[in-house]
Amino acid sequence: MNSDFINYQAQTTPHPLGMEVSYAEGSFIYSTDGNRYLDFVAGVSACGLGHRPPAVISAVKAQLDKYMHVMVYGEYIQSPAVEFTKLLAKYLPEPLSQTYLVNSGTEAIDGAMKLARRATGRSQIIAAKNCYHGNSYGALSLMDYEERIAPFRPLVGDITHIRFNVDTCLSVITKSTAAVILETIQGGAGFILPNKDYLKKVKQRCEEVGALLILDEIQPGFGRTGKLFGFEHFDVVPDILVIGKAMASGLPVGAFTASKALMSLLSDKPKLGHITTFGGNPVIAAACKATLEVLTTSSIIKEVELKERLFRKLLQHKLILEVRGKGLMLAPIFKNADIANRVVMRAKDKGLILFWLLYEKQAVRISPPLTISEQEIALGCGIIIDILDTYSDSANGE
Repeated sequence: MNSDFINYQAQTTPHPLGMEVSYAEGSFIYSTDGNRYLDFVAGVSACGLGHRPPAVISAVKAQLDKYMHVMVYGEYIQSPAVEFTKLLAKYLPEPLSQTYLVNSGTEAIDGAMKLARRATGRSQIIAAKNCYHGNSYGALSLMDYEERIAPFRPLVGDITHIRFNVDTCLSVITKSTAAVILETIQGGAGFILPNKDYLKKVKQRCEEVGALLILDEIQPGFGRTGKLFGFEHFDVVPDILVIGKAMASGLPVGAFTASKALMSLLSDKPKLGHITTFGGNPVIAAACKATLEVLTTSSIIKEVELKERLFRKLLQHKLILEVRGKGLMLAPIFKNADIANRVVMRAKDKGLILFWLLYEKQAVRISPPLTISEQEIALGCGIIIDILDTYSDSANGE
């Protein structure tokens, strides 16, 4: 199977990790060679309820017995999509009331960019340095990491960058600005939280000049930070909210939400201002609704803060400089990139799945299922500390 994987499936890196998956359940992934791996990554934050959550599986199977796909998004009334978007609106603050369902977070970013330009009649979009919003052309164009974007130029134009958390940069937002787009918590840059009132100041500046604030909650959303959405920690409401990843418990989905008045602009002048064949797919929408129901009717989100505290208590070592992030979106920052690489690779050998971050080379991603148990947290953190102890001993020549 390994040779077929290399020969027939296009690769994203020269040296993929190459573990062959047999099945997954709860907080664990099982390989075809009989090994069990504790998953501290959860499909890069996509499997918030763990692997194969029963309520989501039941909802998907029930919908499969009815229909899978009938018409492109927005033409026929399909109850799973209607019910999910209505339920989502119940848990979002005004004016976030209408949702456009798409296939991925990066498509949702592109849709939000289009909506902002359509609504304001302006072209400039401001993003943060070291941002990551996806890899479609619109989302990629928001990136300032030259190594990653140079081979794909020309990109979408009129993109300006500011430094995240730097108030003096806000003067760059002017009456020429259509939108400012920020990750509520910067992911690839190292799980960096906004400073106190920073997002409120950005929103205030946007209101002063008539620009829109777009918040990317693709990763922080759906309970990962200890609230349903990360922006709830920071006393700010975006004009456009972008979501994805965990909203369907591992099935491919994304969405952007705004006021009904804003969203109506995509339905006319021109008609089909954004169109997608499989967005709002009824099977995936059923998974979205089941996921949201579990999150909002259980104690899962309430337990995130306690689990974060346990991680922080257990991840103390002389080689760990700090642990960044919030909730179960955490990134230990090690003394150097070699330690981070060693931890990821050795952890896999010891039955623990970790992964890197895009820009911050001294960091390791920890974004486990929200359903992870305290015992599983202790098991995984113990593996990390053992690896660091071994690294320390070898560095000291012991």
